[in-house]
Amino acid sequence: MTDRRPFLYETHVELGAKIVPFGGWEMPLQYASGTVAEHLMCRRDAVVFDVSHLGTVRCDGIQMFDALQDTLTNDLRKIGPGRAQYTHLLNDDGFVVDDIIVWWLSENEFDVMPNASNTSGVTSALPGIDVTRERCVLAVQGPKARERVAEVDPRFAEIGRFRVTRFDYRGVEVRVAGTGYTGEDGLEIAAPNEVADELLRALVDAGITPAGLGARDTLRLEAALPLYGHELSLTSTTLEARLGWVIGWDKETFRGRAAVVAEREWGPSRLLTGVMVEGRQPLREGASVVCSGATVGTLSSGNFSPVLERGIGMGLLTGGLDDGSLVTLEMRGREVPATVVPLPFVRKAK
Repeated sequence: MTDRRPFLYETHVELGAKIVPFGGWEMPLQYASGTVAEHLMCRRDAVVFDVSHLGTVRCDGIQMFDALQDTLTNDLRKIGPGRAQYTHLLNDDGFVVDDIIVWWLSENEFDVMPNASNTSGVTSALPGIDVTRERCVLAVQGPKARERVAEVDPRFAEIGRFRVTRFDYRGVEVRVAGTGYTGEDGLEIAAPNEVADELLRALVDAGITPAGLGARDTLRLEAALPLYGHELSLTSTTLEARLGWVIGWDKETFRGRAAVVAEREWGPSRLLTGVMVEGRQPLREGASVVCSGATVGTLSSGNFSPVLERGIGMGLLTGGLDDGSLVTLEMRGREVPATVVPLPFVRKAK
């Protein structure tokens, strides 16, 4: 089956994007300036990503709070309307089907945001409607994101961290959340297709650099944010990824609860761990990690850190490794010395 093109595909091509397949979509990998430049612009100023490949499942109705509460791991009672929450969808064995952001717009109205390839799995678990094709999602990220986006419309800049709002923009409703996936400040704008092209061009005209999935991946890696299919999957658990805070332990029910409670009692056998090398060699997913002659796991993600100018990676590793432990990475027939380091690798700009 041919990969789907985002609504703004032609605009990205016009802006100089290199297009690659990703999660069943044709998405911008980078623009003319390149991934490293886009990455550093996000850390120092502001960039805009098209993340329309992510899903939107609209859940409206009086039964929706209970449906989400009884299915997803986190506890909606911790927040309320006008807030966003990170959560997981598990299977009955406690493994991660998807990681999700829930936008709680009003008392009985939620937008559930799954990963690109998992939208159908979410719609089968929840009584919602897939509206992914009807809107675009633009993520503006960076320490100057609010300053820049205020030039387009000051209301965009007013959204607080993990807050959700909506308002009329050019005659249609846009939905905005103070969320992102870079480790920096920012927001995500869900705009109907009919104004998406105009909005993206306005953001670029305001001095916000367009950025692709290459920079989005290196940014989230520096920030140690898990990626579904890598740190999170049907063979890994929430606790292994050190994300126990997304479990509503006081809830009486959610899918996979019994398995997660049992895992908490005996402790996860693996934990998300970061490693770094001295040189600039990018680390690669799948590299074996060896400590004291024993293989303790493989890297689930790896790359070059533009900020640290070092190769970095992380994986679900066994052995109770401490920060500062020396390990060896087996990459393409070579043995590369590395050091276990605390996560995240890079914290957001102040």
